[in-house]
Amino acid sequence: MENSKDQSKRTHSAGAEDYSKYLVHSKTEIVYILRAVIQKRGLVTAYFNQGKDFILTSFLDVDANRVILDYGAKEAHNRKILDSQKIVVVTTQDRVKVQFSVPGIEVIRYEGGNAFRIPLPESVLKLQRREFFRIETPITAPLQCTIPLDDGREIPITITDVSIGGVGIIGCPPDLELAPGMTFPGCHIALPDLGEVVATLEICSTFDVTLKNGAITKRAGCCFIDLPSPMQVLLQRYIIKLERGRRTKLDDQ
Repeated sequence: MENSKDQSKRTHSAGAEDYSKYLVHSKTEIVYILRAVIQKRGLVTAYFNQGKDFILTSFLDVDANRVILDYGAKEAHNRKILDSQKIVVVTTQDRVKVQFSVPGIEVIRYEGGNAFRIPLPESVLKLQRREFFRIETPITAPLQCTIPLDDGREIPITITDVSIGGVGIIGCPPDLELAPGMTFPGCHIALPDLGEVVATLEICSTFDVTLKNGAITKRAGCCFIDLPSPMQVLLQRYIIKLERGRRTKLDDQ
């Protein structure tokens, strides 16, 4: 019979094995991920003292050797973190959890003020908790989905994010009732320079959002129903194209 110590060891090993597939080891990819966090002004939490204490910070600069973080608001914690031999850094990139640990941290002068410097991590845990990688579409050139209705109308709606599994849409007309479980066959999504996806969309969730001008509109999360393989390939190419474009912009900064 397995004792509690053996069972604990086995459980820990299984957990580590499960997370290993989410680890990013490429230095180039790690730099890209952290620079993307900077671009989105993502909040960063640095845990120390075995997770008992933390500081709220942000990434200021990243290169192939080090990461610069903003100085913390609490001086007592700023002093205490310097004595820590392990700091666990947690943030998000495109709503995906990003986590890594470093063996130490130091204070430097950066652009006229105090800042923290840590070595570039050897690996980063990028924990994708959704079935498909979902990427936001460009605001300057939003993707459009044309939804055909039973009354013969074709309604163009803006796509906010896209994956092989589905899309997020916004800007539905007030007279178009959307509810979870509703399906719309024959929807068309034109992918620039790649082709057109024709698919059946199912509404998975809906909620109201307030725009910057104060107007209220409907937003919905949709999934594809039995999307054919050729359509999946088109979407994958579009997602890769968006990702490459964003990397190029980050590299030029």
